[in-house]
Amino acid sequence: MSYKDKIITIEEALKLVKSNDMIVTGLGSAEAQLFMNNLHLIADQVENVTVTNCLPMSNGEFLKAEYNKSFNVDGWFYSTALRRAHINGNISFIPNHLHLSGVKRLAHVKPNIYVGSATVPDKHGFISLSLSNTYERRMIDEAGIVILEINPNYPRTFGDVELHYSQVDFLVETKYEVPILADAVPTGKDIIIGKYIADNIQDGDCIQLGIGGIPNAVAAALKDKKDLGIHTEMMTSGMVELVRLGVVNGSKKTLHKGKIVCTFALGNKELYDFLDDNPSVLIMDGNYVNNPDVIAKNDNQVSINTTIEIDLTGQCCSESIGPMQFSGTGGQADTVIGAQKARNGRSFIALYSTAMVKNKETGEREEISKIVPMLKQGAVVSLSRNDVDFVVTEYGVAALRGTNVRERVDRLIAIAHPKFREELRRQAHDIGLIYDK
Repeated sequence: MSYKDKIITIEEALKLVKSNDMIVTGLGSAEAQLFMNNLHLIADQVENVTVTNCLPMSNGEFLKAEYNKSFNVDGWFYSTALRRAHINGNISFIPNHLHLSGVKRLAHVKPNIYVGSATVPDKHGFISLSLSNTYERRMIDEAGIVILEINPNYPRTFGDVELHYSQVDFLVETKYEVPILADAVPTGKDIIIGKYIADNIQDGDCIQLGIGGIPNAVAAALKDKKDLGIHTEMMTSGMVELVRLGVVNGSKKTLHKGKIVCTFALGNKELYDFLDDNPSVLIMDGNYVNNPDVIAKNDNQVSINTTIEIDLTGQCCSESIGPMQFSGTGGQADTVIGAQKARNGRSFIALYSTAMVKNKETGEREEISKIVPMLKQGAVVSLSRNDVDFVVTEYGVAALRGTNVRERVDRLIAIAHPKFREELRRQAHDIGLIYDK
């Protein structure tokens, strides 16, 4: 069939959905925006359709409670839209390490339909999946029906993201703008934490950064470094600035020398313009990029991630508030473990020392410590205490590699907010983490 023969309307695409179907869409900006924003229109024609997504950028009407008999959502990583809709009862989280998300999901269930975004075909008929191959190509290979939204606004990228249009069942032509993740403006605390981490990054290191103000502050603090490389789960806007300044050139990398390697990209328009037709960036299969054994092939690999709270033994809850799912494990354990397996590799977990939360009894907001004797009841341990290396707050850096529990208690209390340190030590004693000699 010719390219034109594969083009259908969004209405025709939606008619392909049947009751009890399993649909998978792309991660972040690779999500099929037009399809997801119109899915609710067939709610009266289907029931028990399950959409599997990851960090969705759309706020599809189908997430509303009134459609919960027609649609379910299984999410690998929650965004604001999924957090808000979770109470509807038809949304559930898929526990996962990102590098195994697609592999394990396919071992459990195969998709009837894959729907995602892609670029306009080149002169040879090849399209690019553009902004993610975390699990997308694996799902395409297994799906009963493949529908791609062809969009001239999406950047043409390279890596494991290319496929010929003949490998796709149906194409929907669109022109919506690529979803943007607004840059988090670093706060004063972010800047302090960013400098602590940057002081521990050496010329020639290979870095991985996550999402948020702290990683953005780290990127800003690296501008005086030289010959950095990038092997990261997520390609961010802050990394582009480091490339343009000549800080990142990949010349010292021991894996994919001279190339930036990631599994997805999400950020601002400048990031997408940078990626377009840029062979120096490889967007590759998430099962490869985030595999700790692959990450470890990068000498001097440094991973930088954030957490919500950490207990005095080093257990990190990075994805829930108590039992309530907030985001996801993502690639935190992947990158932390991979970095520490690398020659001269290091891993940093960053967080503010405190947070402002509402007191359930008084209704007033109060400051609490994010370094705690025990995680909240029901909290998800995203990163085992066995895998924590350096922990950073605005009060300093705690090196935990190889330390015993008593040493961890001492070092983590030393970077807690000063007004909570005495109480933390008392609580550590009360629950038996430490004893007086």
